[in-house]
Amino acid sequence: QVHLVESGGGLVQPGGSLTLSCAASGSILSIGAMGWYRQAPGKQRELVALIRSGGSTNYADPMKGRFTISADNAKGTVRLQMNRLKPEDTAVYYCNADILDRFESRYRGYWGQGTQVTVSS
Repeated sequence: QVHLVESGGGLVQPGGSLTLSCAASGSILSIGAMGWYRQAPGKQRELVALIRSGGSTNYADPMKGRFTISADNAKGTVRLQMNRLKPEDTAVYYCNADILDRFESRYRGYWGQGTQVTVSS
């Protein structure tokens, strides 16, 4: 089995910073792309940032210049540095990774349980 566990969420004032971390564990043979998504109340889950195994990244437009994603595929970790946070960044943030389980024959997407980020004064 494969598990993703997020940490680092919390309450922060507008303009502040938070760093989210995610660690993958279990019967992992290889990790491909890793990313962060978020879901605000009453809204669909949306992409925040993605990093591929080669290091290339993609960010949703509202996060460009404020958020930075980094990963260590060998360690199975991905981080999201969030700066200049806004109230509209309030959401549950989910870690996602494409992982090849050593007992399976193809990569599958796995999700963490989510961590709450609240931006409020």
